[in-house]
Amino acid sequence: MDITPYVDSLRRDLLAAAEAGGPEVAAAAERLGYALEPATRLALMEALSQAAAEITAAMSAGGVDVRLDGRDLDFVVDAAPPVPPAPPAPPAPPRAEEPEEDASVARITLRLPESLKTKAEDAAAAAGSSLNTWLVQAVRSATHEGAVHVDIDLSSMPFFGSDPGRRGNRRMTGWV
Repeated sequence: MDITPYVDSLRRDLLAAAEAGGPEVAAAAERLGYALEPATRLALMEALSQAAAEITAAMSAGGVDVRLDGRDLDFVVDAAPPVPPAPPAPPAPPRAEEPEEDASVARITLRLPESLKTKAEDAAAAAGSSLNTWLVQAVRSATHEGAVHVDIDLSSMPFFGSDPGRRGNRRMTGWV
């Protein structure tokens, strides 16, 4: 942003007001106008910096910076995408124990990313069961006869905060 037109406008206004006082006052006002230019630029930069700080404070994410580029000011806007709402917690698998087709128990090793394991532990704790019990119930629900796998794209639904400028996967998957 070039602030020179604003500084020049202030100098012209000062000269126009001084012309009524005669040639000596007009000459003094002209010298004063040039002497005040650096202070005027600094005052404008401080006002714009304060405005940028207030705008930044009102933003939920991101910010506005004012940077000096030679004699011009540049505004840098960091409009970070809004934080999407947390996805709804997955429904807890049914607590009712179903009769086992086979009474024997098979032992398996399951490798999960640490973040997924943490989420599964949290879901199990919320359901009031151990991780093992929660996983058995989840597998049982997924493999139950008549189970329906659901895969829904929620990106076009306005109540999920879809943002046309934000790309992302807004899908809900699971078994019913």
